[in-house]
Amino acid sequence: MLKLLFEIFGNSGKSQTLFTDSGQVKNILIVRQHNQLGDMLCSVPLFAAVRKKFPDAHITLVASPVNYEILYSDINPFIDKVITYRKSPFKNLMEFYKELRNHDYQIGIVPSTVSISRTSHLINYFSGAKIRVGVTSIDDKINSVSYLLNVKSDFHWDTNKLHQTERNLDVGRLIGCDLTPAEKSEVMIHLSGDEKSFASEFISGNFPDKSRAIIAFHPGAGKEKNRWSLRNFVSLMKLFYEKYNCYLMLTSGSIDKEITDAVKKELSEMNIDCLILENTPIRKVGAVIKLTDLYITNDTGTMHVAGGVDANLVSLFGPTPGYEWAPEGKNKIYIQSPGSDINLITIEKVFEVSSGLLNKIIYEKSENFTETV
Repeated sequence: MLKLLFEIFGNSGKSQTLFTDSGQVKNILIVRQHNQLGDMLCSVPLFAAVRKKFPDAHITLVASPVNYEILYSDINPFIDKVITYRKSPFKNLMEFYKELRNHDYQIGIVPSTVSISRTSHLINYFSGAKIRVGVTSIDDKINSVSYLLNVKSDFHWDTNKLHQTERNLDVGRLIGCDLTPAEKSEVMIHLSGDEKSFASEFISGNFPDKSRAIIAFHPGAGKEKNRWSLRNFVSLMKLFYEKYNCYLMLTSGSIDKEITDAVKKELSEMNIDCLILENTPIRKVGAVIKLTDLYITNDTGTMHVAGGVDANLVSLFGPTPGYEWAPEGKNKIYIQSPGSDINLITIEKVFEVSSGLLNKIIYEKSENFTETV
């Protein structure tokens, strides 16, 4: 039935030339209602590219209730409005579609770069957007609802080993939305003054000796297969403490408490102090991570947050390819397991790579201090 309606009312093949002037585009919809924080954060360059191409348009993002907070704030330069998708109870679903239809969307984008969501395409279609952008297939996996799109293409991202940010941008490029390498490097999470003040007070209050490095770790992860052994983390933290006499900190979400408590307990038994940052809004966690000297983490949501605030970062990957998901940029390194088991990554390897990066960071800080003096 939906396919028939599209054939009757759709304008496939014509929409690509509807808006020759970007100023004609007043409302744009981007549908990204997935629950994974990493998926959302890897979409930010796409949002920036859409804003660059259509600077005067009102851009609305459809997101899940749990994955938009890190992106959306009063100072977000890319997104004007967020509509959260709640499919239950039925009243919430009806209110969602009522809100969706309140705008006259000229363009609707479904950046399917991980999985193909039928729901996302239906939301995009029923929004009334005249240009509906997305994928026909991903590495030969056919989009069964691609008939709901009228600007679309086949992509071979796995074959070309493209990063998720590039995959998102590829979808935007279908309508001329792109960023230069320099512009991509400048896309990051914009922290508020309150978030920066919280981080500054947290660091100065808990780590008063400025001569000591602060190294933070995240031993948890939502997926068990992405978790490097907690005993590996304990041994690694002990090595850093003994070599650098550094401050140690753990970040912990609600799902990580059992792991972080166990790590802290084992360190305490060795008379090594370790602070846990927990029960803190994710944006403030990101602000604190940014002020640490080094962040060593599993492949999980806070890894993407650390990348988004431009922290110094070493990330660990097991079954998931780091080339696709690891944060990119200066002072960001990922270590890929030689097999699907993340614990094939040795403690010695992580310490060697992380120490090399930390020494570089310490040297850069000393050089900057000398220049300032």
